[in-house]
Amino acid sequence: MELGKVTVSINKAINAQEVAVKEKHARTCILGTHHEKGAQTFWSVVNRLPLSGNAVLCWKFCHVFHKLLQDGHSNVLKDSMRYKNELSDMSRMWGHLSEGYGQLCSIYLKLLRTKMEFHTKNPRFPGNLQMSDRQLDEAGENDVNNFFQLTVEMFDYLECELNLFQTVFSSLDMSRSVSVTAAGQCRLAPLIQVILDCSHLYDYTVKLLFKLHSCLPADTLQGHRDRFLEQFQKLKDLFYRSSNLQYFKQLIQIPQLPENPPNFLRASALSEHISPVVVIPAEASSPDSEPITDLVEMDAASQSLFDNKFDDIFGSSVSCDPFNFNSQNGMSKDDKDRLIEQLYREITGLKEELENFKAESTRGAVQLRGRASELEAELAEQQHLKQQAQDESEFLRTELEELKKQREDTEKAQRSLTEVERRAQANEQRYSKLKEKYSELVQNHADLLRKNAEVTKQITVARQAQGDAEQEKKELEDSFQRVSEQAQRKSQEQAEVLETLKRELAASRQELQVLQGTLESSTQAGAEQNNRIASLEQERDRLSQAAEQHRDEMAALQAELQQLQETLSHKQESSRIELEMLQTQLRDKQENAEQVLQQRLAEEQLSLLQGTIHEAKRMVQDALAHMEDPAHVSCTGSADCLLAQTLAASECSERLQDAHSKYLADGAAVGSLLPCLALFAHLVSNTLLQGSATSHVAPVEPADRLLELCKQCGSEAVSYLSALQDPGTVASADCSLVTACLGQISAIGEELRPRGLDVQQEELGDLVDKEMAATAAAIETASARIEEMLSKARAGDTGVKLEVNERILGSCTGLMQAIHVLVLASKDLQREIVESGRGAASPKEFYAKNSRWTEGLISASKAVGWGATVMVDAADLVVQGKGTFEELMVCSREIAASTAQLVAASKVKADKDSANLCKLQQASRGVNQATASVVASTKAGKSQVEEKDSMDFSSMTLTQIKRQEMDSQVRVLELENQLQKERQKLGELRKKHYELAGVAEGWEEDGEWCQPCSSWAADPGKGEAGWRSPACHP
Repeated sequence: MELGKVTVSINKAINAQEVAVKEKHARTCILGTHHEKGAQTFWSVVNRLPLSGNAVLCWKFCHVFHKLLQDGHSNVLKDSMRYKNELSDMSRMWGHLSEGYGQLCSIYLKLLRTKMEFHTKNPRFPGNLQMSDRQLDEAGENDVNNFFQLTVEMFDYLECELNLFQTVFSSLDMSRSVSVTAAGQCRLAPLIQVILDCSHLYDYTVKLLFKLHSCLPADTLQGHRDRFLEQFQKLKDLFYRSSNLQYFKQLIQIPQLPENPPNFLRASALSEHISPVVVIPAEASSPDSEPITDLVEMDAASQSLFDNKFDDIFGSSVSCDPFNFNSQNGMSKDDKDRLIEQLYREITGLKEELENFKAESTRGAVQLRGRASELEAELAEQQHLKQQAQDESEFLRTELEELKKQREDTEKAQRSLTEVERRAQANEQRYSKLKEKYSELVQNHADLLRKNAEVTKQITVARQAQGDAEQEKKELEDSFQRVSEQAQRKSQEQAEVLETLKRELAASRQELQVLQGTLESSTQAGAEQNNRIASLEQERDRLSQAAEQHRDEMAALQAELQQLQETLSHKQESSRIELEMLQTQLRDKQENAEQVLQQRLAEEQLSLLQGTIHEAKRMVQDALAHMEDPAHVSCTGSADCLLAQTLAASECSERLQDAHSKYLADGAAVGSLLPCLALFAHLVSNTLLQGSATSHVAPVEPADRLLELCKQCGSEAVSYLSALQDPGTVASADCSLVTACLGQISAIGEELRPRGLDVQQEELGDLVDKEMAATAAAIETASARIEEMLSKARAGDTGVKLEVNERILGSCTGLMQAIHVLVLASKDLQREIVESGRGAASPKEFYAKNSRWTEGLISASKAVGWGATVMVDAADLVVQGKGTFEELMVCSREIAASTAQLVAASKVKADKDSANLCKLQQASRGVNQATASVVASTKAGKSQVEEKDSMDFSSMTLTQIKRQEMDSQVRVLELENQLQKERQKLGELRKKHYELAGVAEGWEEDGEWCQPCSSWAADPGKGEAGWRSPACHP
């Protein structure tokens, strides 16, 4: 194959047009890889394409590359591994594009990378994943660990396939017939390769899971079963949706998965598994293939065209010919006209015979193809029957091994060697008979395979004969075409000569001699036509002989096919009778084995139930022992956690009571009772421990009642489990006492919940409005008091003290005004949030629905009002000379932190583009600036008021200076130690304040947002970014 042709096909297959890849271009690319034994040419062309700039181009590249990995040369994988990182980078790049082909290309590239890694790790698997059961066993090397890992890798592989499947379907508008559009077919075309891979992966996964369940416990493979069930449902749904699309109906026959997934816990279910087979019809043509015109219709059209041309050249009748001189002179038709008419009649008859021969050949070919398809279907059915027989034989062998194990157990129990030997001999005889029957089935299958090979050979011979007949037909058509062309040329020459004669006759009568010479040349041409007619008659005879010979061959072939059909029917009947006998023996064996297995299963279920109840009792007793353990006294818990545990335990006790009733009705229903017992013991133990921990922080009387109820609940649970463990009292066991104790514990937990949570949700809306109004009133009152203090200071103070008091009170007034503006902006933003979020509900309903957010607003409003009052009191004390400047700075920072809390609570549900939010942020920055102004004015006043003592050491001796130095060092150390202790005390106070505020307001650490604490530290130089919470935001 030429390199240039492969390059052109790659460029045609991978283009930017949103149409499906043409099959002929993809086939040429696949043949090119086999010709050069690799994919160097493919990658050299692809590397020059802008795959990162055009999503459609990248999508069609993925489709072609998938085909090469499936059907291309085995070295395609080796040549492509060096580009694996580039495919990963391209997948991440296209993953950022959420529309169009972006996500499709990203997921498809991930699938191709996964396919490359799978085949690299498992080189035994071919690109198209077609393997026999023996090859599948060899791939795992008969090691259960290899089979386990191989199953996980197949799950990952199939997950990528299903992701691409679902993404393609979700990107299509299923309300319209997208499968008949070019864009829809472009997206659906790669799913044919995905369906082929999924069918094989599903089949291999089922077989590997059955093999793993025969070697490993069922609990170990629970994760495998859950993952398989999820993928089974997805694959079944996708296969069903794909089979309904018109596009796939023309190209592929999609199998349907069974209604229920295989039961891996039952080994015999493997014989019921039918491998899904995807059928791609050989005569199916893709939508982009060129239409094939029927040969008979072409011949009819060419005949009509030839007739028209013949009439145009020679005239439809002799009487209409103006140059028929013999007719004008009253003469009859000349020899040339008769020969032409005779030639026309013979050609017409020959064409009719040719059309009849073509129709018969077509019918024969269609019949042969249909018969061949029927034989192939029968052969597939025989192979399926053979596979079922093999599976049943394998199952019988497994059953035989189990019977041997049971025989050994019986030998140990009964100590009867004679009976065991007799049963072993009987089992061996049965196995020998089954083995003989299996050998006969294998021999019959081999005979059927030989017959199939003979039928295939005969069909090949018939096809060759048909091909020879078609070749002869083509040769006849070519010769007829040549004769037609020669006749047309001669007719044209005659027309030209006649036109020349017409002009010469009109010019002068003297050119009559020239016309006679021309007629003589026409006579010679007629003689040549006679010779050609004779040759055509010979060809017609030869074609008739070939057609007769072909009819004889067809009759012989039909007779052989009839004989083969009869032989095959006899073989099928004998195989069916033998299969029925084997099935009868299998049913008898299965009934005996099922009885033994049911008895053993009942014993194992009883022992498992006894063990589970024993462990459940131990868990509850351990919880009761931990309650008495002195080390448990330091453990504390909340009432909310206790209520959650109690609710879960109550629900589990109800489910346990239902499972107990089902177990009493059906002794085999242990599966629903065991998990309920384990969960019941776990939840009751947690409830006891949580109740004991909650009692450590509760008041004395509720704590004693709670502890006593926990002990009573544990005792009742142990009594109930003991009743379940005793077969004599299992029917009278009652869980109602445990449920009653849990209800009483829940009632005490409700009493111990924080009072902040007792506020009815209907009152939250009114409480928000009240708190915001109270905050505004507190700020106005504080502003009025500051103005009053400023008036008193101006009236009673003079000099430096008046200057300091005016500066401090003026900055405090500015801070109060800034806080007032912020509170108003917060009200406007809150009103906007309520109006935009409540819909048809009332504001109170909105506050009740968003209770956490409402409680945050209430807490922030309280903090702002309290901070304003404290700050005014501190400023009053400073003006009077009774307070300190540090207290005023701390109060200003505290009220700024409270306003920051209000801003944070208001911004939680606000729209980022809201104008009121911008106003609130501007007001927050104003508060920060006003706080910085208060701190700066306070520091300046402090430095101005404090007297600076001048230090004169001129009169002190060396000994006195040394003593003063030592006293200063001692004072510095004392102050540093005191500062460190005060900082630790401040941290503990902030932590305790945050905990108490959280309990009072019902904050949740894992809720929608973190409720800010009321103790904030401010850094005025950083604006809003400088605010931080010391307790929850270190």
